[in-house]
Amino acid sequence: MIPPRSLALTLCLAMAPAMGAAAPLACWYEHGVIVVPANVAGAAGDYILDTGAPRTELHDTRAQGMGLSGDAAQGDVEIGGFSFPERSLAIVSQDARTYAFPTPIAGVIGADVLKAVIVDVDFRPCRVELHAPAEAPASKTRSQVQDLHWMAGRPVVWAALSDGATARRIQLAPSTGLDAAVRLAPGEVSSMAAPASLAPYETGRAELRALSMSGALFENLKAGLSGDEVSAVGPGVLERWRLRFDFPAGRLLLIAEDHP
Repeated sequence: MIPPRSLALTLCLAMAPAMGAAAPLACWYEHGVIVVPANVAGAAGDYILDTGAPRTELHDTRAQGMGLSGDAAQGDVEIGGFSFPERSLAIVSQDARTYAFPTPIAGVIGADVLKAVIVDVDFRPCRVELHAPAEAPASKTRSQVQDLHWMAGRPVVWAALSDGATARRIQLAPSTGLDAAVRLAPGEVSSMAAPASLAPYETGRAELRALSMSGALFENLKAGLSGDEVSAVGPGVLERWRLRFDFPAGRLLLIAEDHP
């Protein structure tokens, strides 16, 4: 039996507008990540939307049920009224990342797909909308603008970190699917107090004294260790703003929120 929330998201996917038309996705924000409906290689379901992931992923158990084997596949990706044909997909176990969710998670929608469009994200209440390049409505609220650069297939922006004894500028991937406020690449922690754990959620986290991003200061953040060479900042920080990832223009807009 499909859980009610998962069924609702799947039905919203089935009623998606014509390809290329912008409309809000049914989404939810839980366990520090954004979840949206999508269809990857014919597997319709709930996917983590991760702007900081380099590749779109399909949960290995879901892939096996579709007769797919190995660690990669090709398939169409459909999300938010857009279709992205014949994408390279990673087949990866999502068990460690998604065990705490009340409904099955089918995979991850990554930056390899999202970089072709403009992505609007609001965390509370959850709202995700995709737009074709240059077709997003103008924001009427003041915003900070960060240039987006690319590192190992991920968009990155500049921020400043401190462990209390040292401080440094660092490039971070803004990740709507990250399960920590901050995850630091091993190369970035050699001169700072190093978080030791790769585990999801709060297991084994170290405390980072401060992060400064777009003029906003965040103190005493739980930080984990990244599994690769790119550090990332997650919704624990990003939820301060509404976000516009204007990937085609190479910009991240951080729009001031009125949430209490």
